[in-house]
Amino acid sequence: MGKRTAIIKKILLYFWMFLLFAVLPACWFINTWKKVPASIRIKAGVEQRLSLNVPVWGDVRPGTGEAAEAVPAIGMETDSEGTAALSIDFSRPVTLLASQTRSYTMDARLFGVLPFKTVEMQVIPDERLIPAGIPIGIYVKTDGLLIISQGDFEGADHSRKEPARHLLAAGDYILKADGEEIRSKSQFLEQVADTYGNEMVLTIRRGGEVFDVRVKPEQNAEGEYKLGIWVRDNAQGVGTMTYLEEDGTFGALGHGINDTDTTLLMNVQSGSLYRTEIIAVKKGEGGSPGELTGIIDYNPENRIGTIEVNSAGGIFGRLDEDAAGLLTGQALPIGLKQDVRTGAAQILCCVDQDLTPQLYDVNIRAVHLDHDNVNRGLELTVTDPRLLERTGGIVQGMSGSPILQDGKLIGAVTHVLVNDPKRGYGIFIENMLEQ
Repeated sequence: MGKRTAIIKKILLYFWMFLLFAVLPACWFINTWKKVPASIRIKAGVEQRLSLNVPVWGDVRPGTGEAAEAVPAIGMETDSEGTAALSIDFSRPVTLLASQTRSYTMDARLFGVLPFKTVEMQVIPDERLIPAGIPIGIYVKTDGLLIISQGDFEGADHSRKEPARHLLAAGDYILKADGEEIRSKSQFLEQVADTYGNEMVLTIRRGGEVFDVRVKPEQNAEGEYKLGIWVRDNAQGVGTMTYLEEDGTFGALGHGINDTDTTLLMNVQSGSLYRTEIIAVKKGEGGSPGELTGIIDYNPENRIGTIEVNSAGGIFGRLDEDAAGLLTGQALPIGLKQDVRTGAAQILCCVDQDLTPQLYDVNIRAVHLDHDNVNRGLELTVTDPRLLERTGGIVQGMSGSPILQDGKLIGAVTHVLVNDPKRGYGIFIENMLEQ
């Protein structure tokens, strides 16, 4: 027993030594990595204070294509190679000031010695945006015909047919059929039906690659010619507008429009915004997300704007002049990542039929300066008893609701935690503007 006990003690000793000299340093390194954002933005003409408190420092130089002599940052000096450089030590608070919009690159080093991370630093305009918080009806048309799934069907001879097997895949976009551009789902289905089993040439976009595929439709049990694919050419829904700029451009949702079947970000050719009316609220409960139910009348006279971009950070476009004139709220300065703090904040949203946005209290639980998911930089909890009573917290349809703190627009609501609807995530406003 004594020998066995000694062996166990030795194993435990090695385990704790491994934990001390391998696991703990690795955890410290990962934590430090997350504290240093891959991208830092500062406003032109405004002093910006950074307090990262990490043992990382390095030299900031003009970005690719920027002239060294044009660098306006205060504190810039010329190094031995004649290149303008600014040394920054993130182990203590740093104040930066730049007079013009420019791009910089920082080769950050751990303890000033070990190569650590490349940080892109951008000087952006000191913008002011009108927080919106209004519900919007969304309609987008895909850029090509999106394949949402492929499979088999019963043929005329009662065998299983799979014409598209190994040729087409969910997430592909059909751009042309026999050289003719695809305008709609119905047009494509007619083309397939009219082949009478002759081979078709489909032009496909898969990721960033475009190529042709030859595929031969087969007859189903009803005698119709099919490819065994299910396709989609549009998407629609209800969301919330985040902000409006002076020139009438807007940002909304705080996340992209993803296909419900493939979960992939949809390639959008065009889209429109419509007036919508909130008619009901399904209250969120643990395990069951709530939802704002709206009526969207796609009559052209209810159209209020165009959607021009669908990106990971939201949808963007331009409001019609009359619709833009109805948003009379006060324009606020934007708050960058380094301006955001944990604690009290507010969200602006509309959950009633009168369509009047209201401010509701929330608490920012955590700020992730370098989250892998751009839509989850902020963690927040709804604390306002009025909103909790009405919706239970964050519900579907509230995506895009502006987040305000200290008189600044700092972000937008993006997701809800299904098991706890009081809690959710948000995107930094700077990440929306980047899109």
